[in-house]
Amino acid sequence: MLSPLSQTTPKLVLCSYVNATAHIEVTRITNIPNWYFERVVFPGQRLIFEAPVTAKLEIHTGTVICSILSEIIDCRELQLTTSFPAHSA
Repeated sequence: MLSPLSQTTPKLVLCSYVNATAHIEVTRITNIPNWYFERVVFPGQRLIFEAPVTAKLEIHTGTVICSILSEIIDCRELQLTTSFPAHSA
């Protein structure tokens, strides 16, 4: 669940992350104060989420006995862009 963001939090951007591994991953955003984001992402699954552009998505790869922080990605690198087709009159 997302926690409410304060008034000083930057604008949210729509992001996408794909688990391209054969392992279950736990994704977390921990660098935004007073905000909680954690999701389990299965192999081949796409995660779509909103986050402040300054957020960093941590990727934790799980095994039976431990979890290893394997990557940290800036959310601006995961930002989806939207392009809308021009409407003809």
